[in-house]
Amino acid sequence: MRRIIVIAAAGLSLAGCSSFSLDSFKSAPPPMPVQLESNPPGADAVTSLGPGCKTPCTVSIPAPETNFSVTFNMPKFQPTTVPVTVTRVPGDFTTPATTTLDPSPVFAELQPAGPPPRAAKKPIRKRKPAAAAAPAAAAPDAAFPAPSAAAPAPAAAPSR
Repeated sequence: MRRIIVIAAAGLSLAGCSSFSLDSFKSAPPPMPVQLESNPPGADAVTSLGPGCKTPCTVSIPAPETNFSVTFNMPKFQPTTVPVTVTRVPGDFTTPATTTLDPSPVFAELQPAGPPPRAAKKPIRKRKPAAAAAPAAAAPDAAFPAPSAAAPAPAAAPSR
């Protein structure tokens, strides 16, 4: 009977060891500082991971697993997005894991925004001359006196 109890206790203790992980002894990775700069300074910089600030500044982000980007915005300047590459080197018993960011510091050169586009104007239509618009005006009318010899004769309307 004692053997059965000892075997059962040993089996339960080994089953508990299979769910045990050495990861529980590892500390959480420390947050990484990311330095953000722009020309001109004073731009709003926001990372795709969430944190942001007004340049020049440093934000603290959790150690990223994948690449991310930083978007810089400033009034009267075009927005600029800079991709950041994350390189992770796993550690072993003697060295800790390292994470590097490229570029570091993250820098953006902001370009001035052009003037706002003007509203489209309607094309101006040229008016037709009065003589071409009224061919009946070329015919003499009995109500008006005949033109004098000093005045030039009106142009004849083209015939069809």
